[in-house]
Amino acid sequence: MRRTPLDTHPCSIARTLDIAGEWWTPLILRDVAYGVRRFGEIQEDLAISANVLSDRLDALVSNGLLERREYQLRPSRHEYRLTGKGADLLPALVALMEWGDRWTWPGGKGPVRVVHESCGHAVRVQLRCEECDREVAPGELRAKLRHLGGGGPAEHEPGHLSARRLAAGRDGVKLNP
Repeated sequence: MRRTPLDTHPCSIARTLDIAGEWWTPLILRDVAYGVRRFGEIQEDLAISANVLSDRLDALVSNGLLERREYQLRPSRHEYRLTGKGADLLPALVALMEWGDRWTWPGGKGPVRVVHESCGHAVRVQLRCEECDREVAPGELRAKLRHLGGGGPAEHEPGHLSARRLAAGRDGVKLNP
């Protein structure tokens, strides 16, 4: 099934999902981050078909999230490593894991903890204000357009309703948790 490309959508979330939103992608990135780096190992761990895995790995390499490294010459065999661009998605993966721990597991505790290597204590993803350096609750969030000029999506183009809503007030929109 072909999906609608989001690479030109006027939204950073949409453009991110265009690259990383296919449902196998976060699991492949997770496996590679865990050190499961060879095609056969990833395929076995995820119980994914070879053609789907091959397509996803090719897309992740072409989008710069993974790099392919040869570890054997004859026959040629490769493993996959996170690039800096791929590693920048780790906080998003941890945030998805935290949400899953809270909402999909009895007692709110999933099977894996992510810890700080040097002290061994659990880490969590936080929303922090870069100015006052304090944690911000979801109820304290507002979304604002970076540029208040025109040039937003035209009527009936993707994103036109949300852009119009964001532009309606100079203080943007309070995110409503």
